[in-house]
Amino acid sequence: MTTIKDIARVAGVSVTTVSRALNGYSDVNEDTRKKIAQVAKELNYSPNSIARSLVMKKSKTIGLLVSGFTKESVKDNFIVEVLAGINEFVSGSDYDLVLFNTNSSKQREKTYTQLCRERRVDGVIIQGIRTDDPYLQEVVESDIPCVLIDIPLESENVSHVTTDNVLGAEKAVQHLIQYGHTNIGMINGHEYAFVSQQRLEGYISALQGAKVELNKDYIVNGKFTEESGKKAAAALLTSHPEMTALFCASDLMAIGAMSAAKELNKRVPEDLSIVGYDDILLASYVSPKLTTVQQNKFQLGYEAAKLLLNLLMNQSGSHRMILETTLIKRESTNHINE
Repeated sequence: MTTIKDIARVAGVSVTTVSRALNGYSDVNEDTRKKIAQVAKELNYSPNSIARSLVMKKSKTIGLLVSGFTKESVKDNFIVEVLAGINEFVSGSDYDLVLFNTNSSKQREKTYTQLCRERRVDGVIIQGIRTDDPYLQEVVESDIPCVLIDIPLESENVSHVTTDNVLGAEKAVQHLIQYGHTNIGMINGHEYAFVSQQRLEGYISALQGAKVELNKDYIVNGKFTEESGKKAAAALLTSHPEMTALFCASDLMAIGAMSAAKELNKRVPEDLSIVGYDDILLASYVSPKLTTVQQNKFQLGYEAAKLLLNLLMNQSGSHRMILETTLIKRESTNHINE
């Protein structure tokens, strides 16, 4: 394996000069730098990134820490699209990206800082963390630069990126109200997700804005899964037969609700209108095609990576990015009694 000593010998310069040239120091003569670069290329020199990181105290690696990445996650493709966005931005930089997984029990065994040090990352993007996860407080107190996806926390070393979840949910419920619905149920995710709190806020805000009375019995949790969404919808529709519309805080739960409606002989959208949230790939393939609130998951990842590299390079600028959502009208909603 070629070392910088070999390059120094062939180029006829000192080891120090080779080291300074390869690490971009400005005190190396330009002709000398070019000569060293050429020799390094000819000798197939590949710098040992671990050895270099020990000297530079930088690994040039960032981590995507995902909490709760399960088999169910594959269905909505959410994490994969976010990852694609992160990768798109990172691939244009000189950083590498590593993916590591966690869950609430793992977080009690090893601290956030330990995990980051072991993985030798300069900074982290965190996705899917719950509000009750042990890491959340550690992240804010840590000196490791971090960007949170869908968690609105900020500090000197912490930025966040999210979509406007309140407004997104408002758009969904306003759409149903415009179609004449007033008995509108909500299947939310779970109480430990910031997005659930925000989408509930949007649901309530839309009802208040239209002077539609809020019925708290109309709100249930579906844990963001298709199966739980189906159970929640079945319970709601059975105990409240007057309900004519459902707003679901994720498309997977909305697809579960469609399934529950079918088993209860309720036709979508003739007897029951359903709006989802996310605009996952499946939303346009189910029958009827799902009306939903689209968020740009690729852009979430792209902007998260951009914010993190700004933190790593100590660049000034905003510590937050809030992306817009779009209501995509398809076939699962209709005017009441039409």
